[in-house]
Amino acid sequence: MRFRLWKAVPVTDPVGAVSVLSTGTVRLRPQQVAGGGGPMMWWLFTTRRWAPPLPINFYVIEHREGLVLFDTGQDRASMTDPGYYPGGVTGLVYRRLSQFDIGPDQTLPALLAAAGYSVDDVRTTVVSHLHQDHVGGVAELTKSEVVTSEQEWRCLQAPRPERNGLLARHIRVPGVSWCPVGFAPTTDPDLAPFTAAHDLFGDGSLVLLPTPGHTPGSVSLLVRRPGRAPLLLVGDLTFSVDHLDREQLPGIGERVPLLETTRKLNALRQRQPDLVVLPAHDPTAADRLAGRARPAPHHAGPS
Repeated sequence: MRFRLWKAVPVTDPVGAVSVLSTGTVRLRPQQVAGGGGPMMWWLFTTRRWAPPLPINFYVIEHREGLVLFDTGQDRASMTDPGYYPGGVTGLVYRRLSQFDIGPDQTLPALLAAAGYSVDDVRTTVVSHLHQDHVGGVAELTKSEVVTSEQEWRCLQAPRPERNGLLARHIRVPGVSWCPVGFAPTTDPDLAPFTAAHDLFGDGSLVLLPTPGHTPGSVSLLVRRPGRAPLLLVGDLTFSVDHLDREQLPGIGERVPLLETTRKLNALRQRQPDLVVLPAHDPTAADRLAGRARPAPHHAGPS
């Protein structure tokens, strides 16, 4: 018999278990992971190398208000459907950017079922940004409200969003309830240096922060749990905590806002030394969630 685990969350702490699941793996170009390769179109069409496979993580949060997802992974149809990508040069760009390996048991519904949940249990889904490997499972979430930032949603309304990495027909899916949200000014000292936020349920436990750079409307989710380390789920702002320490930026995005957001995040880490930062393609996420591995001490500025 299936049961809704969030009913067991103590009244004093609205957040229960937090776990990470992965819809397979992705191979990316080294320049995308670690930057430093010059203009994207240059390295994309000149390099033959691929970085080692990385997981395509999404995060599951048991909350008193219902089950919450952060991101939804990649759709297996990107491997099996010849018409998944656009044609022409735009489609070629997508195929040169990434190589996916997703088994039949690594789809979002299959992973949730194996973990004891159902897609129908999900009340709220937060999408860090609208790239394909973060929205791949939204079509399954017809009982969930799907949250992204107003800025990210505006990018989808621009002409030919596919040229900016947004596959509109896999985002505007019939039956999916999208909810673009804005950010309100905040003076919460625990969020400094961030000065704007969106409290997802109004209880301070799940707080969205604007973290632009990888895309103009990228968001991160701060998970605050009394007596336990806070978590910050950051999407593709970075690929590892080591990259944050060195201010090593990913190769896709706008450098100036990426650097500004990275420095804000590092300032937040200095104020909250126990903060656990969890990127979307972090192979160590499960270990660090379980406290089996901890990031190296943070040093501000590039090494």
